[in-house]
Amino acid sequence: MKDHKRIMILGGGYGGVKAAKLLAGRAEKTKDMEIFLIDKKPYHTLMTELHEVAGGRVEPESVQIDLRKVFDARPVRVVTDEIKRIDFQGKALVSENEIYPYDYLIIGTGAEPAFFGIPGVAENGFTLWSMEDAMEIREHIIRMFEAAYVEKEAGKRRELLTFAVAGAGFTGIETAGELMEWRDTLCRQYLIDPREVRLIVVEAMCSILPILNEGLVKRAERFLKSQRVEVVTDAPITEVRDNAVILKDGREIGTRTLIWTCGIQGSDFAAKTGLTMGKRSRIQVNEYMQSMDYENVYVIGDNAYFEEADKSGTAKPIPQIVEAALQTAETAAHNIMADMEKKPKKPFKSNYHGIMVSIGSRYAVADLMGRSMSGFFAMAVKHLVNIHYQFEVGGVNRIWTYIKHEFLHIKANRSMLGGHLAARTPIFWLAILRVYLGVIWLLEGVKKVQEGWLDPANNFVAVMPKASDVPLNSTNAVTAATEVAQYYPEPILSKPPAAYQWFTERFIEPNAYLFQVMVVITEIAIGLALIAGIFTVLSALASIFLCGNFILSAMAGTEILWHIVAAVTMFGGAGRTFGLDYYVMPRLAHWWSRTRFARRTYLYFD
Repeated sequence: MKDHKRIMILGGGYGGVKAAKLLAGRAEKTKDMEIFLIDKKPYHTLMTELHEVAGGRVEPESVQIDLRKVFDARPVRVVTDEIKRIDFQGKALVSENEIYPYDYLIIGTGAEPAFFGIPGVAENGFTLWSMEDAMEIREHIIRMFEAAYVEKEAGKRRELLTFAVAGAGFTGIETAGELMEWRDTLCRQYLIDPREVRLIVVEAMCSILPILNEGLVKRAERFLKSQRVEVVTDAPITEVRDNAVILKDGREIGTRTLIWTCGIQGSDFAAKTGLTMGKRSRIQVNEYMQSMDYENVYVIGDNAYFEEADKSGTAKPIPQIVEAALQTAETAAHNIMADMEKKPKKPFKSNYHGIMVSIGSRYAVADLMGRSMSGFFAMAVKHLVNIHYQFEVGGVNRIWTYIKHEFLHIKANRSMLGGHLAARTPIFWLAILRVYLGVIWLLEGVKKVQEGWLDPANNFVAVMPKASDVPLNSTNAVTAATEVAQYYPEPILSKPPAAYQWFTERFIEPNAYLFQVMVVITEIAIGLALIAGIFTVLSALASIFLCGNFILSAMAGTEILWHIVAAVTMFGGAGRTFGLDYYVMPRLAHWWSRTRFARRTYLYFD
């Protein structure tokens, strides 16, 4: 096709994924472009959550999103490869074994830690800028506690149990918060007095969290100090040794652990592209996120250097934060589509909503659209923002994954809700309740058959009048219904709500026999399904619906409420113990997750 364009997106970070999804939306409609997303790793890493992995709160898979699953049912080809160089004249990306031609290129290869030329940092410090970094820190901290467990010499023991975080920005404070919580768990595990463990945050500037307002900074400092975390400001680091950190004023912190979070710069790959550079190894771009050298090359996220005037008119570079990555990606994707359609491009205009910093799993400080908050509510908002992003990337599937890792499978009660959602009971106890509930529903259905619900001459589902309104010697269908009503306990509702009454008169009464047959069949079907443990969740939902219908029709007493409570517990996998769900559901889930509809909508659970 003459106007068919190939778009290469280099980097599967926040910006790369956003750009690919936006472009894919247009490609599905116009079919005039090929989209490639290339990254040396097959997954998208949630960089802002790496501190949770490093601090032992969550497992690695909680911050990894498989790129193939994200784009499986979309016109985006995910390629796992490491690009060695870019041939801008020939318009191609070159790896060790492949050449990828392009018409448009988006560069989003991210950033890397900046060491500022300080001796020993690269050799003796730990960075937190990749999954490998997070796991290395995690394993190292465990090794320090293991070594301290058997170390008798006091000086060496102090070094082993002293943990320093260099940098009091967002990453540094969040990392310190995770270590603060993990400390007590590790101390119990290795029989170490928590008072022996020293956590220090070292900051060269005069304050922590410099972007936040003074009130939030003070709250964060108070919380850290209340949790025995030392905060040392105005203390530039001049050297890092294998067992010590040297400060500018001559102080020496004996430690085997320094986690370096003092700043980032554009990736080394971006710096070597040969494009016009801005500051801190970032590629200079114009207001359309185009490189200064090639109109068909766009740069996004941490790689892009562009100065934008703030409210005071002062020009400042766009920050290296997630929102900037997403918004620069949106600008680049829009302008590529505009160029293809010969329409005007739009300039970049930032619209940052705020900053959130978690300090452990239960406390956070946040500045959202000029509004300050801290504590539980700030932490709740942070979770909601994370859920919103994960929904945009992976739909319901990722929301469920996030909830599992952050609340249901959490260890040592490390969540804003403590361990209330993480407590587990063996599901074989639910099997007993499942069978019992099934038997009750089965007996209810059989009883209705015996009472004549399958006889067209009887009308049980129409709204029943009070007993005093009907002659006791009546032999018509209404009398039969009244006698059944007298058999049941006092109903929860004295009469149906007006809306339900209207629905009954319009739809149920004209088809009374059909509806009462459906009630009998449904009760028996629920009973048999629960006893067999097949489609247990659907059976539980049907049980709740039927109970609600009986309550609204003023036919059910308070005894029916236990049916609802018992049905809710069935959602916990009751059919997978001594039930057919154990065999059926995995096969059904496997089939469903492979359908195009499920992959496209992300309506499946791993």
